[in-house]
Amino acid sequence: RGATVARRAFAAHRGGRSMTTISVPGTTARCRRPTPAASSAGGKRVDSAVPARRVGTLSSGAPRAKIWPRRRTARSLAGARALPPFVEEMSAFLVNPSPGLVPAAAANTVVFTGGIKVLLKGLTWPGVINSWFLGTTVMAAFGVGGYVLVCLYFVFGSAVTKIKLEQKQAEGIAEARGGRRGIGSVWGSGIAGIACACLALAGVGPGECLWRLGFVASFCSKLSDTTASEVGKAYGKTTYMSTPPFQRVPRGTEGAVSLEGTVAGIGASLGFAGVAVLAGQADLTGALIATLAAFVATTAESWLGATTQGEAGFEWLTNDVVNAVQITLAALVAVAMGAAVSLSG
Repeated sequence: RGATVARRAFAAHRGGRSMTTISVPGTTARCRRPTPAASSAGGKRVDSAVPARRVGTLSSGAPRAKIWPRRRTARSLAGARALPPFVEEMSAFLVNPSPGLVPAAAANTVVFTGGIKVLLKGLTWPGVINSWFLGTTVMAAFGVGGYVLVCLYFVFGSAVTKIKLEQKQAEGIAEARGGRRGIGSVWGSGIAGIACACLALAGVGPGECLWRLGFVASFCSKLSDTTASEVGKAYGKTTYMSTPPFQRVPRGTEGAVSLEGTVAGIGASLGFAGVAVLAGQADLTGALIATLAAFVATTAESWLGATTQGEAGFEWLTNDVVNAVQITLAALVAVAMGAAVSLSG
């Protein structure tokens, strides 16, 4: 009996109950037992270490059966996490670096339909149709990230064209049609990007990554040129020809440059390259290459405009043609530099 009482006392002690020391009759053993606590109601003594069991009851007084929650199996959890097929396909399209022509054409059509009013503020109707082809081709080859860059060029390029538009119109140096771009402007701005996209889709060497870099550099160059030209027309205090002997000329002269326009153009090129990194179209090295290629191409464009454009026998060398030469040069320089860096690495 003494051993039994001792075991119970030890078990109670391990359970963390409040204990009272007692002596076991007929033995020399001393042990501890739970201390009973007096109830506040009726003076009854109850064991406070044992919690009261709460049992639900029905209105009739019968005990209510305990209902355990249903366990969710792995199969039911998988079903709950499943997304609708349309959402899964859309997610796959957004992250696809080269989704192809059919999905790109469908997505671009949706964008153009919803944003036609905005597009017509910066493009003529023929320009809209041709820019649809540009956007579809770029999205098919370079994904949503490449398409975002084209949209950025359109928005930012249209915005800088509107800077001090009335002043430029009064001086006769503003873009025609209030800055709205036509077919020539679309192809003069995007022919190199379209060429890079088509070559990437066709799988022609040197590889998709380098064509993607050429695409980024071409739009870096065009945005830099547009920004430098428009800011220089609006804010350029002193304008010089880009060829020796670097004479001072009026603002808006073909081939002329200004400090304000040059700084703005470089800043636009760097910003565009930075967005290309965020959009997954280039890494930091590629962004630097695109910016350098853009600077080389815009410098060459200024020289070409100063020495050849408008001269006798070169009437065909319009501003749109010069722009196409410029962005093609930027793409080629970037591809060549990218290939050289890849080989050296």
